[in-house]
Amino acid sequence: MERLIENAMYAARWLLAPIYFGLAFALLALAIKFFQEVFHIMPAVFALSEADLILKLLSLIDMALVGGLLVMVMLSGYENFVSRLDVAEGQEKLDWLGKIDSGSLKMKVAASIVAISSIHLLRMFMDAQQIDAEKLKWYVIIHLTFVFSAFAMGYLDKLTKH
Repeated sequence: MERLIENAMYAARWLLAPIYFGLAFALLALAIKFFQEVFHIMPAVFALSEADLILKLLSLIDMALVGGLLVMVMLSGYENFVSRLDVAEGQEKLDWLGKIDSGSLKMKVAASIVAISSIHLLRMFMDAQQIDAEKLKWYVIIHLTFVFSAFAMGYLDKLTKH
């Protein structure tokens, strides 16, 4: 009976596979939104002020960072929790594939969240005259919370590894 339960629990990891595959659809949705924004920017590029163009570009950078985060979570999560990816010999393989454990993945996700939050906060500061000071204060507090959380996770990770 114990062996049956253990085998069933071990096989249950495959329930994560469709979830990781679903992230590919999220990546597709993000790519569609990215190019929708690019097509909105291009006709108006000469009419936009420099500050407005920078704000639009920061929004595209935000999407690119989220896309990279999706790929990292999708592939690393699958490799760590479901099964190794079998990349054919001679086929391109990402350098980091197979090297990111679940602890490293958490740290990379935390660092990505801080980077995305930083860009979002920069966008807010560039448009600060249009944003209520109280709202801006909360953006800063939330960003600092992300920074502190990432730092604390890194510190705890370092403590547990030594």
